Amino acid sequence: MLPPIVPLDVLLARRSGTDGNLVVVDVRWYLDGRSGSEAFRSGHIPDARWIDLDAVLAGPPAPADGRHPLPDPGVFAAGLAAIGVGEDTEVIAYDDLGGMAAGRLVWMLRTIGGSAGLLDGGLAAWTGPLETGPAAPVTPAHRRPLPWPAHAVATIDEVAGRADGTVLIDARAPERYRGDMEPVDPRAGHIPGAVNVPFAGNLDPTGRFLPAHALAARYAAVGVEPGEHDGTVIVSCGSGVSACHDLLAMEAAGITGARLFVGSWSAWASDPDRPAATGPTP
Repeated sequence: MLPPIVPLDVLLARRSGTDGNLVVVDVRWYLDGRSGSEAFRSGHIPDARWIDLDAVLAGPPAPADGRHPLPDPGVFAAGLAAIGVGEDTEVIAYDDLGGMAAGRLVWMLRTIGGSAGLLDGGLAAWTGPLETGPAAPVTPAHRRPLPWPAHAVATIDEVAGRADGTVLIDARAPERYRGDMEPVDPRAGHIPGAVNVPFAGNLDPTGRFLPAHALAARYAAVGVEPGEHDGTVIVSCGSGVSACHDLLAMEAAGITGARLFVGSWSAWASDPDRPAATGPTP
C-alpha cells in the first residue's frame, strides 16, 4: 500500500519496476474554469493519464448535494478503467496546485481500499523532460464498482447535529472562511463552529508537504491529536475537493478516522435555513 504522500524517489523507483502495476494520473483542474486537459497536453509527466475531475471524480452538481458530490460508483469505476486503472493498480496522482485537486482522487481510492498516493510537490517535483500532446491510447482495465463507505463521509444533517467534541475543519483559504469574499458559492462565510485549517498550510514554501510532526502540530492546535478518531473529526471546504488534502495530511500525521463532508460549504450555503458565521473565529 502506498503512503498518502509519495516522494518523487518512490515514484521513480516504482516506474523502474517490471510489474507494470503503477499508473500516474494527472488531475489538473482549476476553479477559474481553465482547461485541465489543455494543461495536460501542454506538458505532463511521461506516460501519465489525465482524468476529468468534473466527469469522473464528481457527480452532477445540485444545490442540496454541492458542486462536487461523489460520483455514482459505476461512473467512477468506468472512468478509471478507461485510463487503465484496474482493481489492483497502484496510482500516484499529481496536479500543479499543491495537490488540491489530485488529493480528491487519492482520497477516493484510499477510501475504497485502493493503493494510491499524492506526488509530493506535484508536477513541479518532476525533474525530467515533460511529454506533450494527448495521452497514448491504453487498454481499458477491468474494474468493479464499489460503494462509498458510509463511515468515511458525513451528511449535512450529521454536520448540523454533530455531537459535542466533534471537530469540524474548514480547509478553505482564510479569506473565504472569514467571508471576506466568495467567488462561486451562494453566500460567504463558514459553518458555525468550524475551525479553519487551510489546506495550503500543509505545504512548505517549496510546495512539498511539511514533515509529519509539523502536520500533527497543525491539527493538534485545533484539538485533533494523532490516533483513531472514529468519525469525530469532519473536514469540509468549498465543495469537497480541497478538504481531501487535509484528510491526506492528517493521515500522514497519524490521524485516522476523519470524515469528509462532501457537499461542504457549497451545499450548506445553498440552504437559506442553514446559519452562516463570518469573521476569523468559529
